[in-house]
Amino acid sequence: MRPQGVPVNIYETSAALVVVAPLPAVTADDVTIEVRPGSLRFWASLRSAAPRDYLVHEWEYGGYEREVNLPAGFGASVESSLANGQLAIRVLRGETAMPFTTKPNNA
Repeated sequence: MRPQGVPVNIYETSAALVVVAPLPAVTADDVTIEVRPGSLRFWASLRSAAPRDYLVHEWEYGGYEREVNLPAGFGASVESSLANGQLAIRVLRGETAMPFTTKPNNA
């Protein structure tokens, strides 16, 4: 199954670029965040739901992925949390020298 695209809201503070995205039905352990020079990518592994005969079936349990271009001057570090089905990622000011991955904290 192809991962689902994830809508995001992005805003800038004095210290960071903040990315907020809905990720229903996943835990912080399911999510991986990757920062590379000029980009932020996050994804969550697929969780399986019990088989059902849906009347309407518009979304799946997991299998999420999104990549966002980072403006110059962001990527030195990441602070993130996942709570109530919402992932919040703070990409701190400063350039990233090496790609890295991390997991969000449970909030």
